[in-house]
Amino acid sequence: TELFLDSVLRQNKSVMELVTARYTFLNEKLAKHYGIPNITGSHFRRVDLPAGNPRGGLLGQGSLQILTAYTTRTSAVLRGKYVLENLLSSPPPPPPPNVPSLNTEKSGQALSMKEAMQLHRANPACASCHAKMDPIGFALENFDAIGRYRTEDNGKPLDISSALPDGTKVEGIEGVRQLVLRNPDMFVEAMVSKLLMYGLGRN
Repeated sequence: TELFLDSVLRQNKSVMELVTARYTFLNEKLAKHYGIPNITGSHFRRVDLPAGNPRGGLLGQGSLQILTAYTTRTSAVLRGKYVLENLLSSPPPPPPPNVPSLNTEKSGQALSMKEAMQLHRANPACASCHAKMDPIGFALENFDAIGRYRTEDNGKPLDISSALPDGTKVEGIEGVRQLVLRNPDMFVEAMVSKLLMYGLGRN
């Protein structure tokens, strides 16, 4: 991730490259984690990605997916909140006090993340904020808690399609990319704010 950011900065590329890049930086170990063949050795190098590969740009980075998950499971809330706050400069309000923990089982059966969140959102106090965060997080469910790509959760096919309150459909990582690209001013504002915080050493 640091090599990717460094390359965009030092080559003076458009900040939008952080979303649209069709390449990443890999060594053999990370390439295996990403399921990308024919990369050998411990040194990192730029690798162009084939069409349709989800690993391009910041959103495809395993580091970002791990950062926005718990140790044992994914979190649609953490991932949706991260995108809103850090990529779209639209942080959601803080949660109300005494929010109940997420129940991931029903009648002894494991629930998918989407099923568990639907039960959680039945509480009206929770529903309004989750309506903005969860569709983005659900779209990123192809990445597990350590950033591996998957198509199933607990043996069930993943449902990575949702809609935002305004009716905008978000499906898969490409849907999240398009959401960011439809709001370039918000993305640029978020990046400038983060760079300023970094440069000043304060938020």
